[in-house]
Formats: sequence, structure tokens, C-alpha cells
Amino acid sequence: MGQAHVTVVVGTRPEAIKMAPVLQELRQEGSGMKLSLISTAQHRQMLDQVLTLFHLVPDLDLDVMRPNQDLAGLTARVVEKMSGVLSEQRPDLLLIQGDTTTVAAAALAAFYQKIPVAHVEAGLRSYDIYHPFPEEVNRRLTSVLTEVHLAPTPAARRNLLAEGVLPGKVVVTGNTVVDALLSLADLPYDREGLERSLGVGGRRLVLVTSHRRESWGQDLENICWALRDLAAAFPDIYIVYPVHLNPHVQQPVHDILGGVERINLSPPQDYLTFVNLMRQAYLILTDSGGIQEEAPTFRVPLLVLRQVTERPEAVQAGMAALVGTRRQDIVLAASRLLSDAEAYGQMQRGRNPFGDGRAAPRIVLAIRRWLEGKYPLLAEAEEFHPDSEATESHG
Repeated sequence: MGQAHVTVVVGTRPEAIKMAPVLQELRQEGSGMKLSLISTAQHRQMLDQVLTLFHLVPDLDLDVMRPNQDLAGLTARVVEKMSGVLSEQRPDLLLIQGDTTTVAAAALAAFYQKIPVAHVEAGLRSYDIYHPFPEEVNRRLTSVLTEVHLAPTPAARRNLLAEGVLPGKVVVTGNTVVDALLSLADLPYDREGLERSLGVGGRRLVLVTSHRRESWGQDLENICWALRDLAAAFPDIYIVYPVHLNPHVQQPVHDILGGVERINLSPPQDYLTFVNLMRQAYLILTDSGGIQEEAPTFRVPLLVLRQVTERPEAVQAGMAALVGTRRQDIVLAASRLLSDAEAYGQMQRGRNPFGDGRAAPRIVLAIRRWLEGKYPLLAEAEEFHPDSEATESHG
């Protein structure tokens, strides 16, 4: 075949973070591929920050975001606009990442155009269609429409094989978020200046994020009350909670936590600042998928504010704990780590089970071989093996 054309689509900040190393690898490795980067701008402000950080300039911006957008309208806009783009471009492969509405809708648009799909971070499953919502169903739908499954871990591959995906279509690459994280983690930063700007004052930093759709309402309120309890019980901690811009998150968080001593409700942080916050955090509480993958690189104990997780590897490795969203459960789990040095130390042991910083080269190699009709896409020795290859701590 002639020059292969690969179209890459991103819509949210996590997609851009995790796709950036792949795009950089595609451009650097002299593949001769023609690349098109499409932004749906499902999340405008937070996406643009990351595109700038990683020096990514979309060839086309679909600008689908609307105020208070619902899932049906967003899905319809992405399918319609991506169908038009793909019909015009006719790429040899559509490359997508993750579990967002952009991903599922773009895969569906590609299917309608009979364009093959390669899915980065394929195979994650919680087996509960409403947790995470709507991501669990987005992933499952995308897998049905995917030709090349780029699974981050052996567990993700097992999930795909159990669903009937042919073994030759699945490779284990590691998660590209570790590649992205390591590319930033060695950059110099002003630790004292960051603490000063946030008012940490030498206290132990507890970093919090909670914004998931399935947590809106009572669960998010429970989380906020638990944070109040912790701030009152431990005068030597300082809680930093970058609050998502969605009104469903802003209102309850500010109603319950606004003005509480030693709780800083900051605006969403740019990604580099947030990486540095993770580096110096004593403890992280989150419902984020990406942070579950990132925190183990810094060996920061992590409490997952969810009922289930499609990323069980850190929990199984003892570096994270699934605590749910009940107020008393969160307080109990966090209090143990804040007061028991032995329990805390046990959660610092081990290496990141999600990646070793070399996922992007594996992905590009697998894509190149697929485009050339060569199999296997990766030999077993070329795949990611978390037991023998894992990234070291970067404190």
C-alpha cells in the first residue's frame, strides 16, 4: 500500500494526555504515515490546556461542546460531525483512546464508513453498566467496533478474550498515561512555591478529586462531609480539592466545604501543576480513573471513591483501596492511613502495575504492523509484562 493515513481523535483532557505520547512517537519515528488530529472539544477549556502543554495542534476542531450538554445531544453531534470528517478523509485507520462519549461515537461513525478502528486502553471492565457511567458502556460498545485492541494490562486482554475477541487482534502495551507522566515528572518545579500558593503551610497534603457523573447528588455530598470530618480530626493535614467546573459538582462542594479551615477549593489545575500536586501529596482520595493509574508511579497511597473500579490492578497490588462513597467508610480508611505509619508504609510498596513508560512505542509498532498486514502485531517478548517491567518511583 502507499502512504497510510491514520486519523486520531481526542475530546477530553484525559484522552489528550494519554494520546500525546502516541502522537509524539508517530511523528518522531519516521513512519511515513499521514496523520490527522481531530479534536471534538467535548471538554473545551481542560482539553485546550493539555493540547498546549504537549504542543499538539489539531488539524480540525469540531467544537461540539454546549452548555449543560446531555449525553444524547453530545453523542449525536459527535457521530454526525465525525461521519462527515471520516467520509471526506477516508483514513486507513481511526485511532481512539479510552472510554468517553467522543470515543464511542467516533467508533460508531467509523463503522458507518467501514473504516477500521484501533482502540488505545481497550478492555477495561467493571461489569456494572452504571459504574462508571457512561464509560463502562462506552468501552463495551467500542470494543465491538474495534479491529486492533491495544490493551494496557494482561487483565484487560483477558477481559477482551473472554468476550470473544480473537487473540491476534489484542496486544498488551502498558498504559500511555505512564509515558505522559514520566515525560513531565522529571521537569523541575518549585515545591515550596506550590505549597505557598495553596496555603499548605508545611502540613501533610491530602489531594482530592471527585466529579464523576455517577457520584452526583448524595454520594458527592457524603464525600464532602467526610472531608469536613477529616479536616476536623487531623489538624496537621491540608486538603486541596480542585473542583470540576460542572455545576452539579460546584454547588454541593462549595455549599458543604466553602470556608472550612484547611480545605482549599481551588479551580481545576492545569495538568503539569496537578502532576506536581500528586508528587508531593501524602494521600490521594479520588474517583478518577486516570489518577488510579498515575498515583502508583509516585507511590502515594490512594483511596478510590467508587463502588467498583475497572482498574483493579493497583488495588490488587496493595497500592490503592476501594472505599466507596459512604461518609463513615471514607473517614475510617483515611484516618487509618493518616494515623498508622505501618499501614501507610504497606501501601507505598511496589511498582506501578499499569505501565513502564514504553507504551507508545509498542502501540506505534503494533499499528505499523497491522497496516502492513504483518502478524503477530507484537511478539510476547515485545509486550508489557507488569511483573518484570515496571516504572520506578519518581518522588
